[in-house]
Amino acid sequence: MQPTPTYSPNWSSTTKLLIGLIIVGIIAFFLYRFADLITPLLMIIILVYLFQPAAALLARSLGITWKAAVNIFYLFIVVTLIGLLTWGGVGLVQQIQSLIRSVQDIFTNLPSYVEELSSKVFRLGPFELDMRTLDLNAISQQLLSYVQPLLGRTGNLVGTIASSAASIFGWTVFVLIVSYFIMIESSGLRRDLFRVEIPGYTEDFTRLSRELSRIWNAFLRGQIIIFILAIIIYSILLPILGVRYALGIALMAGLAKFLPYIGPAITWVVMALVTFFQANHPFGLSPLAYTALVVIITSVIDWIIDSFVTPRIMASTLKVHPAAVLIAAIIAANLLGLLGVVIAAPFLASFLLLGKYIMRKMFDLDPWPESDAVAAPMIGAEWIARIRKLFNNRKKTLPTKEQNNGQQ
Repeated sequence: MQPTPTYSPNWSSTTKLLIGLIIVGIIAFFLYRFADLITPLLMIIILVYLFQPAAALLARSLGITWKAAVNIFYLFIVVTLIGLLTWGGVGLVQQIQSLIRSVQDIFTNLPSYVEELSSKVFRLGPFELDMRTLDLNAISQQLLSYVQPLLGRTGNLVGTIASSAASIFGWTVFVLIVSYFIMIESSGLRRDLFRVEIPGYTEDFTRLSRELSRIWNAFLRGQIIIFILAIIIYSILLPILGVRYALGIALMAGLAKFLPYIGPAITWVVMALVTFFQANHPFGLSPLAYTALVVIITSVIDWIIDSFVTPRIMASTLKVHPAAVLIAAIIAANLLGLLGVVIAAPFLASFLLLGKYIMRKMFDLDPWPESDAVAAPMIGAEWIARIRKLFNNRKKTLPTKEQNNGQQ
């Protein structure tokens, strides 16, 4: 006697809707209850995404297994973090705190500065600026009403970071450990890190994954390169120019690259205030001339980075307007803090991509029109290809030189 085949009935539309709403409610509850975990989880995803290609390249270059490559890579990360904390971690926080206190003191004493300034005449070469013709008191009062709350909040944030160093260290260890286990248990392929399989939507998820990978690859690797480049340039240039709090301003200049328009402007204003009111002014210049020199030089450097370096690294892969990125950064900063400012641009680009996909599916249109078929090359792959080509050319050149030397 043959056993009766089992049959699992299909769910009705009402049952599917009910289960879907329950799942959404559970997710919303966990997001509300464990809101503090959102930022660390995002950091884990970002780190895994960034570290995976580097570990894969290490495994291929050394001819070792994936797990051995991940162990070596994370050992290098841990040693580097310990070295950075030992070298400048405490000093950097102290310098940022001193910078914020200095700017706060400047704005606190701004009325007296304005009263003294309103009776002076400045001459810079053939140009003359008569401050007696300007009503600076109203401008200073309006400026104070906007800036003082912001500075107070920023000072409290830095103070909280400095006082909760143990908590930050604990979260850093948590993020590194979880990202390590995600990496070590994958097979070395990016598609095995986060797998989503829905019957009938395999092609759509593959295309979405490719497009999202292009967006985040272009931004994270490209913007991090620009961020590090700006910090290195300012860390070298500002001490040469004799600017106080050079390391803190360099970090501010690097973070400003994530915030279009407002970021560089805030850096220039802070730099102008610090250089104008600092005790000594190098090169025998007056306070105004020294401030103008520093601001002009740093503005030219920012212009070079934004006009020549950024387009070559970032290209046009994000395809979002800087003004939209600015609005997204303000919203994301309220939700996620500093991390929100950093990931505002790729988050906005991802939101637009998913929104376009949903809208086209709702109107029964092809979600992937032919105009979007050609994607821009990914930044990481392009630079890795260039490095490999350079090394291959060197390998081909060296035997030729050795052969010529032997013939001689």
